[in-house]
Amino acid sequence: MNDKPPSGAAAPTRHFDVLIVGSGLAGLSTALLLPSHLRVAILTKRTIEDGSSGWAQGGIAAVLADGDSFDAHVQDTFVAGAGLCDPAATRFTVENAPAAIAWLRALGTPFTEHDGELHLTREGGHSHRRIVHAADATGAAVQQTLIERVRQASHIQVFETHNLVDLILSDKHAQHATAPRRCLGAYALNESTDEVEAFVAPHTVLCTGGAGKVYLYTSNPDTATGDGIAAAWRAGCRVANMEFIQFHPTCLYHPKAKSFLISEAVRGEGGLLKLPAHLGGHRFMPDHDPRAELAPRDVVARAIDFEMKKHGLDCVYLDITHQPPPFLREHFPNILARCAELGIDITREPIPVVPAAHYTCGGVVTDLKARADLPGLYVVGEASYTGLHGANRLASNSLLECMVFARAAVGDILAQPPWTPPPVRPWDDSRVIDADEQVVISHNWDELRRFMWDYVGIVRTDKRLERAAHRIALLKAEIQEFYQSFHVTRDLLELRNLVEVADLIVRCAQARKESRGLHFSRDHPDLLPEARPTILQPEHAKIAL
Repeated sequence: MNDKPPSGAAAPTRHFDVLIVGSGLAGLSTALLLPSHLRVAILTKRTIEDGSSGWAQGGIAAVLADGDSFDAHVQDTFVAGAGLCDPAATRFTVENAPAAIAWLRALGTPFTEHDGELHLTREGGHSHRRIVHAADATGAAVQQTLIERVRQASHIQVFETHNLVDLILSDKHAQHATAPRRCLGAYALNESTDEVEAFVAPHTVLCTGGAGKVYLYTSNPDTATGDGIAAAWRAGCRVANMEFIQFHPTCLYHPKAKSFLISEAVRGEGGLLKLPAHLGGHRFMPDHDPRAELAPRDVVARAIDFEMKKHGLDCVYLDITHQPPPFLREHFPNILARCAELGIDITREPIPVVPAAHYTCGGVVTDLKARADLPGLYVVGEASYTGLHGANRLASNSLLECMVFARAAVGDILAQPPWTPPPVRPWDDSRVIDADEQVVISHNWDELRRFMWDYVGIVRTDKRLERAAHRIALLKAEIQEFYQSFHVTRDLLELRNLVEVADLIVRCAQARKESRGLHFSRDHPDLLPEARPTILQPEHAKIAL
C-alpha cells in the first residue's frame, strides 16, 4: 500500500472525468472511444509513441473470411490456451472482433489490402486466414493512426514522462474513511518537474502493458515493468495466472540490441539452431523434437533453454547461411540490415540468439466490462486477466483484446451515474531525502532480472522457485526501505513494481502443481485433469468480492 500519507505538498492536483494510464493500443482506443464532452487524461511513462503495441509485428485476429466462424476462432483460442481460457471472455472477444476492425478502418488505419479487400494471413494456431495486418508492422501502423487522432482531439490531454506511483484510494484519506472504498485516481511522478502530482477522476483505466522487463532477456520495450499490475495488487485487487509468461524463442543476443526479434520465419525458411563452434556447432533441435526447428515456439524455447543451461552458454546460434544472399535480402531485409549494423553478416555467419520474455498472459482480474475489484478502476490490455489467453496466448489475439475491452470499459463508464470525487490531498514527500547512491537500485534491478531468468524462466523446478522466493523477499524489504526514505525516481518506481510482479509470478508458479501451456515444471510434468486459473487474493484487501 502507499506508506506515505499525502498531506499538504505543493505539487498540482489535476481533475478529469476519465484518467487513462498508458498510451498503447488499449489506452489510445479507450480515449478515442470516449465521447468528446468528457475530459480525458492519458499518462505515459516516456512519450506517447513508446508503448509495446507499436512493436507488434503480426496482426489482429478477426473472423472476416468466408468459411471461417466464431466457433472456429473460439476453438483455436482454447487449443492454444491449453483448455484454460474462460469461455465467456473468449466468445465475447471473438464476436466483437469484426466491429473492432471496422472501427480501425474507419479511423484510416492503412491495413494491407488485395483487390480492394482486406488481405488476411494465417498464423500458427489458427485454422483459417483471419489475421488483418499492415505488412509486417501492424502495431506501428495502428498506433500511428490512433496517435494522430488523439493529437487532434481537444478533449484529450496527454501527459508524457509521467510515471505511475500508486492509485489514490478513498480509505487513505481520513475524511473519506467511512465512504465506500474506491479508486479516486492516481499519483504520478512528473519527471520534468521531479514532483508527484495527483490526478483525480471518477474513472481510472490502467492500460500499462506487461512485465517483460522482469526477465534478463525480453522482446518488450523498457517501459514493460508491470506498473499497473503492481499498483492494482497493492490497492487490493486480485491477480491471476501470472505464471504464464510467453517466451519468444529467438531474440537477437547482442549488448547493443536489447529487444530485436529474429522472426520465426527464418526457421521456416530453413534456419538451423546450433551450438557454438567450440562445441562443434552441433545442430540440437532434432535431439528434442522430431519437428526440429519447426516445432512450436514453446518447444523450441525450452530446447534452447536446456542447451544453454547444460553447457553454461550465453546464447545459441541460428544459421541461415545456406540461403543465397539475394534470397535473404528479399525475405529478411530488416533482420539483415539490423544485424549488419551490429557487425553480423547473416549471409556468412550464424545469428546469436536467446529466448526472450514476450507476453504476460496473466494480470489484474477483470470482468467482461473491464472492471477490476476496486470500484472506479478498469484494466484493459496486457495488464489485465480477462481469461482470454488461458495458459498460452493465441497469435494476434492480444491487440484484439485491447480494443474489445477498451470499448467494454467505455460502455460501462458511460452507464455510470455522474459522481464527483471528494477532495484529495497532494502527495507528501516532506519526510524523505534525495538518494545518495543510485547503485543500490541498479544492482537490485540486475540481480532481480538475472535470478528470475535462471530460476523462474522457461523451465522451472520447485527448488528454483524456492530460491527465487527467498531472494525476492530480501529484495522487497530492501527496496521498501529505500522507497520509504528517499524521493521517488522512475528507476525506483519501476524496480518496486518489478519486484512486486516477480513475487506474483513466483507465487502463481508455486501454486500450479502441473505443467500446462507456458508453465513447465520438471517436478510436475503431468497435466492435471481439470484446468483451473491461479487466482491470488491480496491479504490486505478490504473489498467485498
